[in-house]
Amino acid sequence: MRLSQIERWDLETGVLVIGFGAAGGVAAIEAHDHGSEVMVLEKMAFPGGLSAVSAGGIRVSDNADEAFRYLRAICEDRTPEDMLRVLADGMVEVPDYLRRLAALNGATIKVTPALGNYPLPGCESLAYCEVSVVPELENGDRYHATHATKNGGRLFKLLEDNVESRGIPVHYRTAAKELIVDGDGAVRGVVAESDGRMLNIRAARAVILTCGGFENDDEMKRQYLQAKPVLTGSFAGNTGDGIRMAQAAGADLWHMWHYHGPYGMKDPTGEFPFALYLKAVPMWTPGYPDSVSDLGIVDNKGKPLSQKALARMAWIVVDQDGRRFMDEYPPYPGDMGVRPFDAYDSKRQKFPRIPAHMIFDENGRKMYAMGRTAYNDPDAHFDWSADNLEEVARGIFEKADSLEELANLMNVDPGTLAKTIEDWNAHVAAGFDPDHGRQPDTMVPIDTPPYYFGRVYPVVINTQGGPRHNVRQEIVNPFGQPIPRLYAAGELGSVFGHLYVSGGNLAECVVGGWIAGREASALEAWET
Repeated sequence: MRLSQIERWDLETGVLVIGFGAAGGVAAIEAHDHGSEVMVLEKMAFPGGLSAVSAGGIRVSDNADEAFRYLRAICEDRTPEDMLRVLADGMVEVPDYLRRLAALNGATIKVTPALGNYPLPGCESLAYCEVSVVPELENGDRYHATHATKNGGRLFKLLEDNVESRGIPVHYRTAAKELIVDGDGAVRGVVAESDGRMLNIRAARAVILTCGGFENDDEMKRQYLQAKPVLTGSFAGNTGDGIRMAQAAGADLWHMWHYHGPYGMKDPTGEFPFALYLKAVPMWTPGYPDSVSDLGIVDNKGKPLSQKALARMAWIVVDQDGRRFMDEYPPYPGDMGVRPFDAYDSKRQKFPRIPAHMIFDENGRKMYAMGRTAYNDPDAHFDWSADNLEEVARGIFEKADSLEELANLMNVDPGTLAKTIEDWNAHVAAGFDPDHGRQPDTMVPIDTPPYYFGRVYPVVINTQGGPRHNVRQEIVNPFGQPIPRLYAAGELGSVFGHLYVSGGNLAECVVGGWIAGREASALEAWET
């Protein structure tokens, strides 16, 4: 909307932050601490976004040069090096930054060395920084709308307390709809909707977009992601609002194809609105057999569990012809688990791996709960049963007394499926998977009826694409020119456009958030 169309201002501030997740929290804190009046808008009735339901491990390093080498390797010429350098430098500063914030509420900050997910230059320099204890959250209660309190929730609680202590107003149920720009293209505020009322909100210094990606916008997923459908993982609020607003102001886009997620299932009853994740398993780095990461491995109450060995995985995954097509346990299942599903069969004009079929036997069914949930939503609810029988009764899994019956339920050729299972069991016995290289410690035979299968799909935890920005977090147009007074932070236009590093988006939330907040607050306020 043009500034000339605005007849009145309903609200005014210095720096206006759109979205109250981790990036928005840091941006608001830093803008305030550097001298600006700040206001935060959050379209949901609750805060936290994806940050509050994440595992909470922020990627950090004690060596900026080595961290830069790793970022440069995983981004593989898709992101300018000056931006990666700034992120690497910030990764060294994050632990002390959080310790300063933790003085407010007694939170515990811990740093744990952790290899990068891929054996690329600089991978040994990395670690996770986590908020491991927040005294107010350790009573087991649900934090806001999160399904369970994990370290992502503890991180957000630390930021929320710091925002509240500074008196920064947060307007919930207030959705930014459109940027207000002047005749020179500078951003002067936003049009927002709150409880059915349209508000014109003036930002005297700048607007910072920290409102996430497009995980829950089906049309954007259809247009930008190859595979379909891609299930929404954990949060309904990320619907591409900031991307569309930035586009309307002239923003360039980047990394729109790239998203982070595993394969998972959906509730056939339709009652649960998000994807059903499969059992969390430790991450591993090829070539480093003794280094396994248990970030995100928790019990059913969200308490961290220590697991320093690869998990036995009870299932295999086959395509619609009954054949395996992937290593079901890649180094980073929560990221690369989705990529094999992109394959398109031009002869049959379909995605033959969507849905694919997850298969296990009775021994596998008894091994552990096959699935879990992770969501930030007050109305969602799903507790996975310990023995998986409730999920069988619900139709998530289907049961058969023989492989032939299983094949018929899956609508695949019985002979093909029988050969797949026969080959798999031979691989397990030999301790070697010649087809897809699955790690021997993870392999489990499928030989005891009854047999089970469930339909699995690609799941998006978060998208990486969005408006392109520069080292100052200024959103830029297709010619690389900054759009005046418009900034972004977090996953809204992430630097990751090739491979992802676990905890990388949280690092962007903190580092990008503080840069955006400081840069925005340094601008001279414009007069009406």
